[in-house]
Amino acid sequence: MKKWLMAGLGAIVVISIVLAQYWSFMPDVFSVEERSLAKAKALNTTPVTGFTTTHTLIEVTNVLLNKPGGYLSNDITPPSLFLDNIPAFEFGALEMSRDLALALRRDFSRSQSQSVENPYLKVAQPQFSIDHTSWALPSAESSYTMAVEALEKYRDSLSDKQQGSAQFYARADNLKDWLNEVEKRMGSLSQRLSASVGQDRINIDLAGETGAIQSTQTAKSQMVQTSWWKIDDVFYEAKGASWALLHFLKAVEIDFASTLQKKNAQTSLKQIIRELEATQHTIWSPMVLNGSGFGVLANHSLVMANYISRANAAIIDLKTLLTQG
Repeated sequence: MKKWLMAGLGAIVVISIVLAQYWSFMPDVFSVEERSLAKAKALNTTPVTGFTTTHTLIEVTNVLLNKPGGYLSNDITPPSLFLDNIPAFEFGALEMSRDLALALRRDFSRSQSQSVENPYLKVAQPQFSIDHTSWALPSAESSYTMAVEALEKYRDSLSDKQQGSAQFYARADNLKDWLNEVEKRMGSLSQRLSASVGQDRINIDLAGETGAIQSTQTAKSQMVQTSWWKIDDVFYEAKGASWALLHFLKAVEIDFASTLQKKNAQTSLKQIIRELEATQHTIWSPMVLNGSGFGVLANHSLVMANYISRANAAIIDLKTLLTQG
């Protein structure tokens, strides 16, 4: 009896290890245009302005929910309980999805500040805001599924020429407002990645305005360093955020084609996409290394920070073109 019990426990351990390895594979980059065209064909319509961006948000969310192992961030049972890389990836992608869902509701679907909110987006956007680790009722999966269903209704109504109430406005100011949020998100990730080796940073919180004040006094400089236990989490969060943003920008390239052409900004957007594509390269090391800047071992966080910083710099240039081009 004891031998059978030990054999059963051993089998469970082996199966758990195999599942953990399989579930830890990162999602591949997919073709935004191909999936949008395929969906439009299935709906017997043609992609109108906003169709590709909305459908890409749906596709990104569906990948998070339906990839091998499903959505893992709120799992409380082995083996996913012991995984942290994929949940970090999911959180990074989810943060980018939340920003885009809010931009859809607040900017892209509205013509002016006094316009009425789209009813489908009014339902979809709050569903993304639930705690990503929630497993009780409502669970994160059920809320995100509700968001997808509402987004599908908005996407389909964009192509409905009979009603005309659902709109997507591809304007330069709308795009710039969303990029403002993207810039802050990417800037934060870059700072956290760079802190993997520890930095003595000068406080520049009030730089640029002599009359600026803040709530409490802070030191002129401070040592900033990401915890050794959190380095891989920050890395995979950045990888997930870059993965989602890469798809969203490819969708923007299609829906905002005329706006980008008018502002002569297509090249800037392509450069951002190229930098983000580099963040998705395979990591051949069995773990995220944290060597010093010019040390013997590599520092994967600094490499990721380089790509994200370059992408963020190009985003700032793109915003300038949208404003002044």
